[in-house]
Amino acid sequence: MTSFGDLLGPQPVLLPEDSDAEEALLNNADPVQVAAAHPAASIAWAHLAEAALQRGGAEGDTRVVNHDIVAAYAFARTGYHRGLDLLRRNGWKGFGPVPWSHEPNRGFLRSVAALARAARAVGETEEYARCLDLLEDCDPRAAGELGLD
Repeated sequence: MTSFGDLLGPQPVLLPEDSDAEEALLNNADPVQVAAAHPAASIAWAHLAEAALQRGGAEGDTRVVNHDIVAAYAFARTGYHRGLDLLRRNGWKGFGPVPWSHEPNRGFLRSVAALARAARAVGETEEYARCLDLLEDCDPRAAGELGLD
């Protein structure tokens, strides 16, 4: 039985740690430098996207378009795609559990949430909905953990 209770569904994907990038970020390294040194680390891109969203003023359901929001969208999309690459290399077939509880999965999930926020801020409602659906498919708890419930 998987941790999500589906006997017939795929097993949860547990991504490997990217300990160098994660440790650098925990030690307050500049996320720009971490992303440059570890471009495959979704967690670095998630940090950049979240910071840009905050600078850009994307709060709640407000539609905001400025340099920081567009940068956040690009950072989040990069983290999302780098995460998809890693998920696929680890057996994910485009569906199935990607548990929030597994720390190394959080860079990807945070990138998806940041992409949702940036999409909402620029008025891209279909992308926003796709991101929420993906978070729900990955882990029903993820959106709530990321403040998107």
